[in-house]
Amino acid sequence: MPARKLYFEAIRVGDELPALAKAPVDRVQLSRYAGASGDFNPVHVDELYAKSVGMPSVYAPGMLVMGMLGQLISDWARGGQMRRYNVRFIKMVWPGDTVVCKGRVSDRHGSGGRYFVEIDLWAENQKGELVMKGSSQIQLFYSLEDENRQRSGQSPIVVEVPRESLSNATANAAAPTSPSGSAAPGGEDEDPDERHAGVSSKKTVPREKPAAKTASLPAAKKAKK
Repeated sequence: MPARKLYFEAIRVGDELPALAKAPVDRVQLSRYAGASGDFNPVHVDELYAKSVGMPSVYAPGMLVMGMLGQLISDWARGGQMRRYNVRFIKMVWPGDTVVCKGRVSDRHGSGGRYFVEIDLWAENQKGELVMKGSSQIQLFYSLEDENRQRSGQSPIVVEVPRESLSNATANAAAPTSPSGSAAPGGEDEDPDERHAGVSSKKTVPREKPAAKTASLPAAKKAKK
């Protein structure tokens, strides 16, 4: 049976990826990961050493959890191409923890025959605590017909798809309205970045504490200022 293919035309902003629950992390898995990755940091494999530096036990490398989130994306985006993947480490994962990986389509857009979806990603432990956050961009064929055309050397199907964002949709739904039903004034004075995040510039927004570590695979290119 051929692998299921995912096409851009079938995806909607707000779609949730099927959750991926991994088996509880154990010390054998940590040792195998160390051998496969070449990362033999003793805090991940040597119990006595981990306790000597103040840890209650060994703990999972952040890149192991990153790989679990990567599996969530690869299982879902069959036929798609990953263009960007980055994560932020939030909380340590210990032996015995069960990691549940989740995701949601947060953005979709297409132009010139190229179609992209943005995915918000996160991983939780068995207590529902957030252990990792991330995002990914996937490029997809518009449809089966589009894939067949391109694989036969023909030009792609071109459909101009304006950017559709989950954050913008949420902001519009939550925006206060005047008695006439129109949106409350002041939207044009908001900072563009805050508008995209669905936050009014007139409110003080608590910022998250900077994460100690971040990772990206592959490294995203920074836009020139």
